[in-house]
Amino acid sequence: MINLLTYQIMNEMVLKQIGVIRSEFKKATDTPIQTAVAGDHAGEVDIFEEYVEGLKDLIGFDRIWLIYWCDRAAHPKLTVRPYLDRKPHGVFATRAPSRPNPLGISAVRLHKIEGNKLYISGVDILDGTPLVDIKPYAPRFDHFEVERSGWLDNTDNGRTTADDRFERSEEE
Repeated sequence: MINLLTYQIMNEMVLKQIGVIRSEFKKATDTPIQTAVAGDHAGEVDIFEEYVEGLKDLIGFDRIWLIYWCDRAAHPKLTVRPYLDRKPHGVFATRAPSRPNPLGISAVRLHKIEGNKLYISGVDILDGTPLVDIKPYAPRFDHFEVERSGWLDNTDNGRTTADDRFERSEEE
């Protein structure tokens, strides 16, 4: 039988921050809601020196996945009202940042790498966000034709920027 302490230890995960994402966005309000609508919003990624060797051969990719910790997201909610709908949905059927593990993913365009600095565009990420991983975007693996997209199939309110509904308040 597993006791509570053993269960907690077995379920603990450790993430290491490998860098910091820089952008023009200081608050969630008016930040693009996804990279597909972020246009040419530029940014930079500062990789910590101990991880620079891992950037070898990354420049050959047009796009990269940035995986990051939404450090300013409000406390987790299991039901949320996403930007593109007026109705609430389960958090796992959305990309809302207020989730049990506030991880974000963005497929940004990679322009150049200079030392430990990546120059990117299509940025939909808050300035100062902790970066936990980078993966190359590979269209033959990352693109799937689909027949359905859940509740998104029935909504298109045209919204392209965020408001503050998922941002941590000063009281939190």
